[in-house]
Amino acid sequence: MANPTKRTCAVMEHHKYLASTDETYRNNRRRIETLTRARIAPRTTVIRIPVVVHVLFHTDEENISAAQIESQLTALNRDYRNRNNPEAIPTPFRPLAHDALIEFALAVRDPDGNPTNGITRTRTSQAIFPYEPFDPQTTAKLDKLVKHAPTGHIAWPRDSYLNLWVCSLSNGLLGYAQFPGGAAATDGVVILNTGFGTVGTAAPPFNAGRTAVHEVGHWLNLLHIWGDDGGGCSGSDNVADTPNHADSNTGVPQFPHVTCNNAPHGDMFMNYMDYVDDAAMFMFTKGQVRRMDATLAGPRLPITQSTGLTPVETEVAAAPRPQEREAGELPQRWFDGVSWVDA
Repeated sequence: MANPTKRTCAVMEHHKYLASTDETYRNNRRRIETLTRARIAPRTTVIRIPVVVHVLFHTDEENISAAQIESQLTALNRDYRNRNNPEAIPTPFRPLAHDALIEFALAVRDPDGNPTNGITRTRTSQAIFPYEPFDPQTTAKLDKLVKHAPTGHIAWPRDSYLNLWVCSLSNGLLGYAQFPGGAAATDGVVILNTGFGTVGTAAPPFNAGRTAVHEVGHWLNLLHIWGDDGGGCSGSDNVADTPNHADSNTGVPQFPHVTCNNAPHGDMFMNYMDYVDDAAMFMFTKGQVRRMDATLAGPRLPITQSTGLTPVETEVAAAPRPQEREAGELPQRWFDGVSWVDA
């Protein structure tokens, strides 16, 4: 299988499918967006998020190493804490780059209260998990294969863990996430194994760990920076300090790249929520961090109170953690959270 040469993300395909088939999801999304717009107070303390990585492998090579997984956590922490390469950000945009005050670590306590290294490994009969870009149900079909037995691994409770599934995906798909507001059984992020981390099977131009940075951004309710309007200059990512873009940027653009009358500085293509190569991504803005703050104070609040990073030998006063559940047991249920509407 050839490694992707152009970034692809199926988050909006996943969102559109859920929004068209699930009224609870639509209602949740609109409610979350209303709360997000209302929240203005910035957060000043660091939040640490427990992560579980579900490795799905058909061949031994796909059973990626612990070192590769750790390299991905390092990349997430580097980029979400704004500790990457600020000199690479064009001068006009540097004052907008912001520390998200979010850190990620592999869980040390599993849902049953036992010690864990935060990694599950599942040998799968699927040689590759198929992505069909012209099938409106393609991400739902992927969820069924990736996140459920017998070919995948069920999610750990989403109120306590960020679930990352790593596997082989077809047709150049690098990954996709589920926005806040969807079902617990499918909550998390799916990432191609050659676009995960910075060592091992990670392959250029997506070998700096930024596919996960981008997709976790969606998990924290960030939208694509250009507003997903197909070049119309009318969409929005609901963030005031990101310039309006005509469409996604790819590769390694030259600054400035002007679209949508956004001269003189042009597109903020070096933002993590664009589609450029890993080597060209460097920043979240203050407005994007505010949006993530609202998510962690709203629909993702429970994960900030997780005991997933509390060692088992440490006594904690907390309610019993839920057990792993079979998929389907817990049905849960300006961009207004569902679609772009007139303000």
